Amino acid sequence: MIAFLSAGVALGLYSGFSPGPLITLVISQAVKYGPKEGIKVAVAPLVTDFPILLVSTFLLNRFSNYQVILGGVSILGGLFLVYLAFKSMKAKGVEVNLADKEVPYSFIKGALVNALSPNPYVFWITIGAPTIIRGFAESYAAPFLFVGSFLGCLVGSKCFLAIVVGKSKHFLTGRAYVYIMRVLGIALLVFAFVLFRDGLRLLR
Repeated sequence: MIAFLSAGVALGLYSGFSPGPLITLVISQAVKYGPKEGIKVAVAPLVTDFPILLVSTFLLNRFSNYQVILGGVSILGGLFLVYLAFKSMKAKGVEVNLADKEVPYSFIKGALVNALSPNPYVFWITIGAPTIIRGFAESYAAPFLFVGSFLGCLVGSKCFLAIVVGKSKHFLTGRAYVYIMRVLGIALLVFAFVLFRDGLRLLR
């Protein structure tokens, strides 16, 4: 149970703080229009991630008796986490283009950016859905802990950034941000090892 909660927290914080299209939009809207508009972008994954989560889990669950397939997916998830970990440890800050102001449409923009980005699909297919399926094998509460902690930390960290950046843009280029990303990178490597281990067990 603690392992699923820890995985959700670490992955959620990484996804919330890591540079990408959605975080750039969160920051851009917060700087242009204030923290409230940045927060509207930050909560978009609560709507867009659930269909991806449900479809990914349903499809992988259909192949739950094929251990080779699940093992291969776990290995791919581990490789994806290793990639994210090194990307996290090399992060130096976030650049935002503050062009002309326009009507915010913050939530709609956030939903479109997240739905059209490949990151949520890759995450839920290779990491999220396999973790949920393993969680149900252990306890009915485990997958809900994982999903709840992941989405809570994902949205919470982006809301935090929207508030902080709305008051000070220097946080994104300061040492604190860099250190946060490096620590999260190390945590991702730990969970990558877990996925590799589980994947090799299934392949055997």
